[in-house]
Amino acid sequence: MSTQQTVELARRALETALWIAAPLLLIATLVSLIINIVQVLTSLQEQTLSTVPRLAAVAAAIFLLMPWMVRRLAVFTVTLFSDFRPYLQ
Repeated sequence: MSTQQTVELARRALETALWIAAPLLLIATLVSLIINIVQVLTSLQEQTLSTVPRLAAVAAAIFLLMPWMVRRLAVFTVTLFSDFRPYLQ
């Protein structure tokens, strides 16, 4: 396998990982921002007040987005294994 093929394979794997992680990171960031604004407005600095809603929102997002994530990973895997011959040389 040449260097160019290795770089292309790594690029496609990282791109797929970013596409899968991006919605979860975006949801966690938005929930954190909203909770932090509420904490500043109400002067509540409880640590669990910011952690629990963020974890709940990410868990709900994982539950809702899991079919899309699995499809995306399946497409990547099928594409990789269907054209595997160039990587063997």
